[in-house]
Amino acid sequence: MDRKILAGGAAALIVIAAGYAWLTPSGPEEVAQAEPQGDGTLSAEQIAQLGITVENSVAADAVPLGSVPALVSLPPQARVAVTTPFPGVAVRVLAIEGEAVRRGQALAQVRSADPVQFSGDLARAQADLSYEQARADRLAKLADEGVVAGVRADEAQAAASRTRATIAENNRLLAMAGAGRDGTATLRAPISGRVAQVNIETGEAVGGDMAPFVIENTAALRLDLQVPERLAGKVKTGMPVTLTLPGSSEVAGRILSVGASLDPQTRSVPARASIPAVPGLVPGQSVMAVIADPAGSDQTGVSVPSAAVTRIGGQDYVFVRGASGDGVAFARRKVIVAADAGGRAIISGGLKAGEPVAISGVAELKSLLGGE
Repeated sequence: MDRKILAGGAAALIVIAAGYAWLTPSGPEEVAQAEPQGDGTLSAEQIAQLGITVENSVAADAVPLGSVPALVSLPPQARVAVTTPFPGVAVRVLAIEGEAVRRGQALAQVRSADPVQFSGDLARAQADLSYEQARADRLAKLADEGVVAGVRADEAQAAASRTRATIAENNRLLAMAGAGRDGTATLRAPISGRVAQVNIETGEAVGGDMAPFVIENTAALRLDLQVPERLAGKVKTGMPVTLTLPGSSEVAGRILSVGASLDPQTRSVPARASIPAVPGLVPGQSVMAVIADPAGSDQTGVSVPSAAVTRIGGQDYVFVRGASGDGVAFARRKVIVAADAGGRAIISGGLKAGEPVAISGVAELKSLLGGE
């Protein structure tokens, strides 16, 4: 009986051992895929599985003060409304919205009664001028001979001068409107750029407060910034401004002006900055701008993406890549972060320019290399 019990127990142990062997990994290779070697070395396969990417740190010559919301706009002289000096009717519309135009290009033709009236006044004044000038010359001669009083000669000369002034005025009015004697005025582009708005159609009345066309020149852009209260006293004219566009391209500009008082509703100070026109920026677009302080040279160091920095035990660390035999070694390095804005961290100690740091897969490295 005791022998049967012992045999049965031994068989059970054999079955349990076989099941455990079937459930556990078959060899050390599977463990190596999840655990790095003791010195922090990872194979290329492990790096790919963990999604680790690396970027070299770069020298930073300015400390970011912070990121602020901004609106892309146009300088005042880059957006011009085209108006008509006389009310009338549009007989031809020659430009469409979005079309590129050059300065002086015809946009529309407007027919108005006012140019016809000015043309009539001009013709009458020109006819009167020859008579009045001849009369003034005759009276001046008679006044020299003592036949008539000198005041009569002066009055005739003044009348001729008034007629000449009327002629000049009507000529200027007709030239300003680009109008002919038949009452047709041509509206022309005052600047080169693109037609942003077309507010008339053929046969429609024009005049009044509505501008028939608006022309925009986007060769240069402006940023309307909202500087928060905490930065109000730190932002100065001339400071660099940076925008990061999709694709990691950067656009650099300069602060042009800073408001003198806080907006009571937004608790921010308005500021203006100039930026160049680049693909991807259009007027009316909302962006985030990073304002830097080039005077903060005592805090300059190296710049890395913010994602490269992680907290371990209340301290800032990065994972620096190095070579180790057939693999790639990552070592955690304590650093001092001076500023963090616009997706970039400025490190003032613990890292040199050009050193490669992990910018993705940081959480996995933190776990594998013993971070908290």
